[in-house]
Order: sequence, then C-alpha cells, then structure tokens
Amino acid sequence: MTRVIGLISGTSVDGIDAALVDVVGSQTNLKVNLVAGKTFPYPANLRSQILSVCSGSALSVAELAQLDDAISQEFATAALTIQAEYDGAELIGSHGQTVYHRPPGQADKEIAGAVMGYSLQLGRGALIAQLTGITTVSNFRSADIAAGGQGAPLVPIVDACLLAEPNRSLCIQNLGGIGNVTYLPATGKQANNHESEISGLGDGILGWDTGPANSLLDLAVQHFSGGTKTCDEGGAWAAGGTPCQALVEDWLQQAFFGQAPPKSTGRELFGVDYFDRCLVETSAYNLSPADVLATLTELTVASIVHSYQTFLPAMPDRVLLCGGGSHNLYLKRRLQAQLHPVQVLTTSEAGLSVDFKEAIAFAVLADWRVRGIPGNLPQVTGACAPVLLGEINSCWHSWA
Repeated sequence: MTRVIGLISGTSVDGIDAALVDVVGSQTNLKVNLVAGKTFPYPANLRSQILSVCSGSALSVAELAQLDDAISQEFATAALTIQAEYDGAELIGSHGQTVYHRPPGQADKEIAGAVMGYSLQLGRGALIAQLTGITTVSNFRSADIAAGGQGAPLVPIVDACLLAEPNRSLCIQNLGGIGNVTYLPATGKQANNHESEISGLGDGILGWDTGPANSLLDLAVQHFSGGTKTCDEGGAWAAGGTPCQALVEDWLQQAFFGQAPPKSTGRELFGVDYFDRCLVETSAYNLSPADVLATLTELTVASIVHSYQTFLPAMPDRVLLCGGGSHNLYLKRRLQAQLHPVQVLTTSEAGLSVDFKEAIAFAVLADWRVRGIPGNLPQVTGACAPVLLGEINSCWHSWA
C-alpha cells in the first residue's frame, strides 16, 4: 500500500482539490481508499490572475515565474494541511494548474504551421517537493504529448481500473470547466473480491473532451451578477429560464464538436472570447439572463449527447457524472431527459467521490510512475505508445 496525496485544479480554477489516498495493487487489481478529501479555494486575486492568463492576457517572464511560485506554494500548502491532519503520505501526485493547452495539429495564432501539441501546467513539482518534504510527481501531460498525443484526457485508464463493470457499459462524464468522457465497455468478467479485472487493459476504452461544461456557465453567472457570484448553485438560475434551441443548434456547428477523437480542448477555445460571441448572438433573441444560462446549459448537454451519438460504438447502459457540474441539478435533469432511457447517476453512487475523483486519479498515476507503470491510453490521447507519465521530484533531504 502507498499513501499518496493527489492534487489538481481544473479548468474552472475554483481551487485545489486534495485527496489523501491509500493505493493498493496495480492495474489489474487496483483498490483505492479515500482517507480524506478537501478543496482549498484560491485567494481571489490569484484566481483572477490565473483566469486572466488562461484568457490570453500577456505577462512577462518575470510575472510568469511569480505566478508559478504562487501556485506552487498554494499546492504545497494544500498538501501540508491535509498531511498535518492525517499524516503518512509518502508521495504527492500533482497535476498542477493548466494555463495553456494547444492540441497537436492546431495552428497557433502566432506560430504558422504549429503541429506539435503543447500544454503548460503551473505549480512546479520540484518546489512542491521542497516545501513539503515529500517526493512529488508532476508534469503528467508532457510525455504523452512528446509521443504525439493530446496529453489529455489522462484519467480514463484509472476510470477503467476502478469503475468498469462486467455486464454494463458506462460513460464516466466529468463536468469541470471543460467536459470529458471515458467510455468503458462491459468487461465480460465477474470481478472477484471487488477487484477490477480488465483483460488487455485499454481494449475498447475510449475517451475525449466533449466541450464546455461549466466554463461558459460560470462566465455568464459572473457577467450577469456583476461579479458577485462565480457559479449557478444547483443550476437554480438556469432552471428559471427557457433554452433557445435555434442558438444551441447553431453553436453545435462549431468545428470542435464534429472533430473525431482523439481530441482535447480548454479555455483557449471555450473561454471569454467564445462567451462574448455567444452573448452577442443571444441579444438577437431578446433572452433574459436566466434564458441565456438555460441556453448555455443546453449547449453543454447537447454537445455531450451529440458526442456520444456520433463517436461511441453504442450508447452506454449508464452514465456516471463527476466534477463540480455533477452538483448542477438542472444540468443533470436535462442530461437525463436527453439521454433517456440511459440512466444518469454519479460516480459517488458507484463508490468513487464526484468531487475528488480527478485528484484520486493523479494519486494513482503518481504511484504508477514511481513503479514504472505506463499511465496513458494511446487510443484515447493519440500517442504512438504507452509511456510513463510525470516527472519525479525528490526533496533534497531525501537524498542528502
């Protein structure tokens, strides 16, 4: 057994999810026990700066270094806080904070003909290791990108080990700032002692980013509330509106939704500029703020449903939601209505925390990295081969 702290802040940039996890077994018999999970909100000024950078604001190299320092310190503080209360962690797996993501083959506005993927996560593992005194695995995406992959999503392989069922196909739908899906075909094997038995790990497993989940919704809430709110709690505001189907159908023509997997995206596409264009287009329909929120929610729902219908070999038997958007009851209701008769539940109902599933996954991936176990699925990311994910950073007194 390895006790690991998993750390991640996603595209919603609402804070750092920290999960203290006991990891037992490997890919064919993986078990995890969530000892503790806690979210550490960013200070308001730091969150604002991160969102500004994610939206394309320019900053100097010195400012970038300062931002990296600040994020690293917040991640280290999160790890130290949970370690102080529960103790025993011997490893940290830190995904960091994504501030820029360019999928391979997507030309950069400033660099003609860019074909390599690139992804930047701030919160460097070397500093986290020094501040915490705990060996830290970080920079998980780079090895997959170097192998020609998207660098995302990386969680499907862990989903497969923890959630695959013998007689039922599943979609694990994460609803962060950006949505992503893992498709798990029925394994055809009855698990023994609740251990995951996956023959030929990766066979039939699919995954990709589905598009915006909470990113546009959060921007709309901030806009209409004058900055006093950051999200639509429970989807209550959107539930009071009526979606404009004509706009949803028009927005679904965006090229990303028709692009075949492997594919990934981020705030570079579904961020402030995209929201501003949506807002301009809603004005022609005289929509209320609640109507706009309902329409953006319907875009999230429609993009997920379209993605399943277009790219899956068959619709799943069940969908399990996770991430912050799983608490949006209106979004969940609309998904259930559009996916009927497929049952829509949450990963918590399957025994894996909706709030800390991603942090748990990076705890597992960190454990695999130090044990020399590849952590990507080439058919998901587009990489040419399975590779070891992450860089191992040891604190100085672990080798002095």
